Amino acid sequence: MAHLPMTMLYREKFIQDSLAESAATKKKIAETLPSQISKAIDIIINAYNNKKKVLLCGNGGSAADAQHLATEFVIRLSPTIKRPGLPAIALSTDSSNLTAGANDIGYDNVFARSVEALGNEGDVLIGISTSGNSESVNRAFVTAREKKMVCIGFLGKDGGKSKDLVDLAIIVPSTDTQRIQEGHITIGHIIFQEVEQEMFG
Repeated sequence: MAHLPMTMLYREKFIQDSLAESAATKKKIAETLPSQISKAIDIIINAYNNKKKVLLCGNGGSAADAQHLATEFVIRLSPTIKRPGLPAIALSTDSSNLTAGANDIGYDNVFARSVEALGNEGDVLIGISTSGNSESVNRAFVTAREKKMVCIGFLGKDGGKSKDLVDLAIIVPSTDTQRIQEGHITIGHIIFQEVEQEMFG
């Protein structure tokens, strides 16, 4: 068999290392975060049992995660469970709202404004930030707390400023943005699957 060129060998090593890092991060999550993840499940089930809703926000890849996870609630996660839609809104999906807010009141305020408009006491806000220092997410947490909503942070690194603004901080034990985002979507799937199972399974 012909020798692989160095670029191919490097690429394969990079792929293997990346997958190993991702697996190691998830192993750390399994060792350190089950209690926090369980609390998030309880918070969301309690909200839904009391006819409340879940709002989600984040920027960039975290905005995509917010949309992804909101869809799991509204549509469904498990194809074997027949259930009604659960109210969840990703605050990053309305381009007119986001651009008007950025233009008129500054981008840092766009999620806070939507929380002000849509959030009610007892609702849940899930803010997603790999650093915990996203100003737009943190201002949304402040507004949500003022409205007596429950705040959950999907965070990374040391939790940043967000960890002191939320009722529950779920901090992925990594400093690598990719690994943190992979952890967030995994944690989100675990939470949402268990909410669905316990409420309707």
